[in-house]
Amino acid sequence: MTGLRHRPSAPTRRPDRWTPDLLAKVDWRRRAAAEPFRGVAAPDGLRPDLFLLRDTGVDVGPVRQAAEDYLAALSPTQLAVGRFPIDNVTWRHWANGARYFLRHGLCLEDLDDERRHRALGVVRASLSAHGYTQVVDLMHLNLTIGELRGEEDLLNEWLYWFSVYGEPENGRPWGWQLDGHHVNVNCVFVGDQMVLTPTFLGAEPVTAESGKYAGTTVFRREEAVGQELFNTLTSRQRERAVIADELPPDLFVGAFRDNFELAHQGLPLSELTSGQRAIAAELMGLYVNSAADGHARVRMDEVTAHLSDTRFAWIGEGGPDSAFYYRLHSPVILVEFEHQAGVMFDNDVPSRRHIHTVVRTPNGNDYGADLLRRHHERFHRKRSTG
Repeated sequence: MTGLRHRPSAPTRRPDRWTPDLLAKVDWRRRAAAEPFRGVAAPDGLRPDLFLLRDTGVDVGPVRQAAEDYLAALSPTQLAVGRFPIDNVTWRHWANGARYFLRHGLCLEDLDDERRHRALGVVRASLSAHGYTQVVDLMHLNLTIGELRGEEDLLNEWLYWFSVYGEPENGRPWGWQLDGHHVNVNCVFVGDQMVLTPTFLGAEPVTAESGKYAGTTVFRREEAVGQELFNTLTSRQRERAVIADELPPDLFVGAFRDNFELAHQGLPLSELTSGQRAIAAELMGLYVNSAADGHARVRMDEVTAHLSDTRFAWIGEGGPDSAFYYRLHSPVILVEFEHQAGVMFDNDVPSRRHIHTVVRTPNGNDYGADLLRRHHERFHRKRSTG
């Protein structure tokens, strides 16, 4: 069995010493986040008018009330630390790493049980049962790796930072962010519309074989259905779907790649058989249905409207134990899945023990940015005095 990697890279709540290398890494991230936001796009630029303000009919009252209840429980000092304007740059400071020094908001570990319960209540009200369970399972697996390394104080289920943005209490745009090792979720509400991206989720290990949460397993459906779709492809379809020979070192559109250019590659879903399209729809649903039911239906309608422009791309083999990468990419959604090499474990080649996923809304609507721009133009633009 692959062993644990023992090296002096354990996460810390604050840096013990700001080395030149660490300062350079932090500075690069700050500069990347400070770049004017454009959004992930194809090399030929953004496609306009994909995201319009509208009424969805989804009841957002319960999630807004959950946010108000959470904020009401915070002290003035906690409010000053855990609440931000809707356009604050810290939206873009999320990152997967366990050792990371740009965290913001309130750490769940520092909250008492009642405040922590209320924070998680906001997350629960925003997500489906499947989506919420997955997030919590990933947080539990963070403790699992802490148990295996004997570093429960540095890797545990509560070492996650929660932030609220905007003004849920008066109906204005607002949102929340949950940020920590292998769990980075951004959720924005504009009216009754919701945007649940960027969402980065990962795990190492993906199964807890011991410890407090023994038996917890994640990502097996995302893995199995993605492989099933690839394995149904004909040789000619595979020629279109496979885009490279070697897995990339990481996902293309992870943290601090909000303006990344990514070409539409792979096999168009329009070239799939009806049976293959059903598998592709199931695969897409595993990501879209993380949102609560009403918003998941709205989002799936949005995604389905662009199925003719959606491509399935693959890197790797299709064997039962092989490591691989896949993505689903359309003008309105971008999903990446990849097996990773070890970070906490000592395997230096990708394996099924370590998985990263990310979901983006391309063409300018991550963080609900395009909807927020339209909202501002409609309701808050100053009238011309000329």
